[in-house]
Amino acid sequence: MLPSSCHHPGQKGKGASHGKILCVDNDSSLLYLYQEELSEEGYEVILAKDGQEALSKFMEQKPEVVVMEIRIPVMDGIETLNVMLGKNRRTQVIFNTTDPQYKQNFMTWGALAYLIKSSDFTELKQRIREAIEKPLNQ
Repeated sequence: MLPSSCHHPGQKGKGASHGKILCVDNDSSLLYLYQEELSEEGYEVILAKDGQEALSKFMEQKPEVVVMEIRIPVMDGIETLNVMLGKNRRTQVIFNTTDPQYKQNFMTWGALAYLIKSSDFTELKQRIREAIEKPLNQ
């Protein structure tokens, strides 16, 4: 069982944390992969398994970036995104989903990026780096 919040900044000699990332998905094995892959990059990784838990951790931890599946329990990713943007309009959300059908839905346009899940985390890591290096100036 995964802990609800795992903090591993600076693994593998990377130094201090490069920022906080909230990862939201109901697939615990994917959350574990996020934790492994992103903590290796030096990020502090916060995990949530549904929209309600995501909002709670979003308010408590104030992550720089949120990586989220659209189809999550309790409150879907689109609804969760809208509440997050209501709390902080500079929130940078990256949808990482298996479901391409929502890409044209204007309700997802508040997200920084819309990616289709892949076993290759290269594009996701690049989008996270860009979001942290160039935060929204609104």
